[in-house]
Amino acid sequence: MTRLVGLLRSARSVAMILVLTPVFTLAQEGTPSPADSSTGWVFRWINFAIVLALIVYAFRKAAPSFRRNADDIARRIAEGTRAREAAEKQRREAQAKLAGIETEVATLRVEAKRSAEAESERLRELARMEAEMIERAAQAEIGAAERAARLELKAFAAQIAVERAEAQLRKELTPQAEAALFGGFVEELEGSVN
Repeated sequence: MTRLVGLLRSARSVAMILVLTPVFTLAQEGTPSPADSSTGWVFRWINFAIVLALIVYAFRKAAPSFRRNADDIARRIAEGTRAREAAEKQRREAQAKLAGIETEVATLRVEAKRSAEAESERLRELARMEAEMIERAAQAEIGAAERAARLELKAFAAQIAVERAEAQLRKELTPQAEAALFGGFVEELEGSVN
């Protein structure tokens, strides 16, 4: 803000000098102009020197302000260039990440497929093992049922054999045979006691 005020003052000073130092020529028709005389030329050169000195003075006065502005502009241009380079770097990094994302997604898909296949194989293996366990349990159950059935069949066969033997004995065992058997039994007991 102060630089702008300084520039405006310098420009106002230059404008006032240019307004206050014009060369007035009085031109009349047909008469020679006093400005064309040697004295007129001397005053013209003096006027030129004064105007030139005032212009040089104004530029020297305004030069630091111009220099500061030029430095400020150069600094801002450099900052803008750095900011543009940083933004360009970020853009390149973002593009590289985006390109890497496609590769990463493809890798994740391959890994997911591989994992799904491994999980599927694991589940198949687990199902096969469970089926084998169920089959073994069923075989064991069948074996146990078979043994139980055999024992039951043996018991049933023994019961039938006993019933038939009993029926046969009843047919063949008459009171006289029974008395003989009883007597033989008693004799055996007497012989074993002695």
